[in-house]
Amino acid sequence: MSKVVGLDVGTHKICTIVGEVRPNDIFVVGAGIEPSRGMKKGVVNDIQQLTAAISASVHKAERSSGYDITRAFVSVAGSHIASLTSRGMVGIVGQRSIRPDDLEKAMEAARAIAIPHNREVLHVVPRSYTLDGQEGVRSPVGMHAFRLEVDAHIITASSTSIANLEQAIQAAGVYVDRFILNPLAAGDAILTPQEREGGVVVIDIGGGTTDLAIFIEGTVWHTAVIPVGGDHITNDITYWMKVPFELAEAVKIQHGHAQARAVSSLETFLVEPFGDGMPIEVKRNDLAMVIEARVEEMFELVKKEIKRSGYDGLLRAGAVITGGCSQLPGIADVAARILDCPVRLAKPERLTGMADALRNPSYSTSVGLLRLGLEMQALPEKEIPNGSNAASGITGLLNNLLRRLLPDEE
Repeated sequence: MSKVVGLDVGTHKICTIVGEVRPNDIFVVGAGIEPSRGMKKGVVNDIQQLTAAISASVHKAERSSGYDITRAFVSVAGSHIASLTSRGMVGIVGQRSIRPDDLEKAMEAARAIAIPHNREVLHVVPRSYTLDGQEGVRSPVGMHAFRLEVDAHIITASSTSIANLEQAIQAAGVYVDRFILNPLAAGDAILTPQEREGGVVVIDIGGGTTDLAIFIEGTVWHTAVIPVGGDHITNDITYWMKVPFELAEAVKIQHGHAQARAVSSLETFLVEPFGDGMPIEVKRNDLAMVIEARVEEMFELVKKEIKRSGYDGLLRAGAVITGGCSQLPGIADVAARILDCPVRLAKPERLTGMADALRNPSYSTSVGLLRLGLEMQALPEKEIPNGSNAASGITGLLNNLLRRLLPDEE
């Protein structure tokens, strides 16, 4: 039985998930979770440490699944991620209908843009097509026109950052099938078709970064990475309470709340600061005020990025929040207040097998990698034309998403 592997390399954790490909589904047979080392804000800062952490995660997944892991679909994030919009055009010669290869030629034209030599293309996402001036065409295959144009969303990354990450993974004995942007993978695991169609922003809050992806009319229109995450909250607690980072993280998880007004001023807890002093009593309400200030700043940055995209008026489904830091009590209420839209907390649900441990917002990206990897393995890449919307059922939905997200190899 064939398998698919997702490797989520984050600032806080390395997660390797192994799934068996079964009819219309993935059966999770193993997982390996290891604290991350050698990563900061989505960028490698110690290859040896990162390789050791990846190796440990992969070995755990191998033991629990019974499979040898030699290749994987890998997540990527970090402030080096950037995106832009491009337009490609191709002429249709003769009295004939548009074929899939015409779409590919239009996408190649859109992709033929000048980017700095130190950057590379991760994804080319067709947003919509125009036929002889008729805009907003979703699936042009089979239609007649003399000129086909495509609006594409192009996601690029630092070549150096990608090379360093790939080197660390290969040193652990794993070949990278494809790098996939975090919020795109997370979006596949948590969004409903109605949200994707109606207009929604996925907000994946990790340890080092907050990753955004705006989905409108079923496809990705905008992506961004904000270099602020859960670790910034922990650092604030560290300086305020004068405690080690690890203790501040534990305090955030055990006693933290994102809304000070939701916490009684009478609630207290004890903590041991640096030095040999006695434990001190801390008001949980005071802690919440420290956390709330940083969370408000985080969502103000998110709001600014959404407005910068120009699509803030098109998000009828609001925002869907996921990632490890999304589990902070009260964070959805702060997000709804700052963003002024409906907010839903999400975790991956469509799982079978060893699924219970993975039904957690921390693993949305990991599960999304598996789901995308399923279709990438099932179909030869040359048979995955961009932009086709002929889809039904779970396999069709995955096919459709992949056709939008993953460009042909160079």
